[in-house]
Amino acid sequence: MVPTTFDNPMGIAGFEFVEFAAPKGEGARMREYLEGMGFTAIGKHATRDITLFRQGGINFLLNETQDSFASDFAEKHGPSACGFAVNFNQPTETVLAHVIANGGEAMDFKAETKAVDAPVIKGIGDCMLYLIDSNNDALYADFVAFEGVDTQPKGFGLTFIDHLTHNLFLGNMQKWSDYYEKLFNFREIRYFDIKGSKTGLLSKAMTAPDGVVRIPLNESSDEKSQINEYLRDYKGEGIQHIALFTNNIYESIEAMHAKGVKFLDTPDTYFDVIDVRVPNHGEDVERLRKNSILIDADMETKQRKLLQIFTQNAFGPIFFEIIQRKGNEGFGEGNFQALFESIERDQMKRGVL
Repeated sequence: MVPTTFDNPMGIAGFEFVEFAAPKGEGARMREYLEGMGFTAIGKHATRDITLFRQGGINFLLNETQDSFASDFAEKHGPSACGFAVNFNQPTETVLAHVIANGGEAMDFKAETKAVDAPVIKGIGDCMLYLIDSNNDALYADFVAFEGVDTQPKGFGLTFIDHLTHNLFLGNMQKWSDYYEKLFNFREIRYFDIKGSKTGLLSKAMTAPDGVVRIPLNESSDEKSQINEYLRDYKGEGIQHIALFTNNIYESIEAMHAKGVKFLDTPDTYFDVIDVRVPNHGEDVERLRKNSILIDADMETKQRKLLQIFTQNAFGPIFFEIIQRKGNEGFGEGNFQALFESIERDQMKRGVL
């Protein structure tokens, strides 16, 4: 079994933010969605149309700047994730030199329109991968705080970005797993071959040396699979979903329900066999059922658990996952089948399958 932590030459220390690109006229809807998930708009860039949303230790940037990298990205992809940032406990000049020397791709873009002043390299689907110095207290210096707003809001209890999942064209999984391994010493810790009633997918979960920055990679050979539907809708590879951690998934999800956030459905029969799949789990099954929350446990002891749920598509084909870990560092392997079939049912409702 691959250890959860290993040699960390670049000092990776978690995700810093995800940057979303809003097409013209879509910003208000995207702002409303983030607020429905418990995020607070705490400030705005002094010279660019970029709003900083925060909840716990999670930062989201909503970029509506015209004639910018983000607007060009949105023109191609629609509402999208045009960038994400990883923290490093080393100067970014050192990190950038290492990355470029090991095959990282520099970017040709409108540099003056970056969301923050930090080096970037090419990320999934030509998005920006920002390299952030975790000791840089001035990272958001160009953002002006809104008057009277708590700049450290707890929101609905979401605390950090747990993982970002990439959807890839068939045959590109090895390319991207090699990319992260050569640049940052990522390791493969899980591999899944999931088959639904009509389609299937392959997923390889890559984890950074800190054990916190996790990037599962998905691809599928089925033309009508949810992976290829995403690739068509998004017009390319990209971030499929963003998983956010909470210490109390019940309270977080119930607060989002009250704000109108829509989640994928789970068949009632799923909850009828929870006690068989995860004996002595100690969870409130009816509360799980009411909120469509999935539960999983490790194969060895059945005691290391996690709880998770997935929103319906939020920004284009991008959706969110809410996850609570109770000793389980996996990705809900036992739930992959249930999730896959849930998305297939949604595809059937929409006439894709």
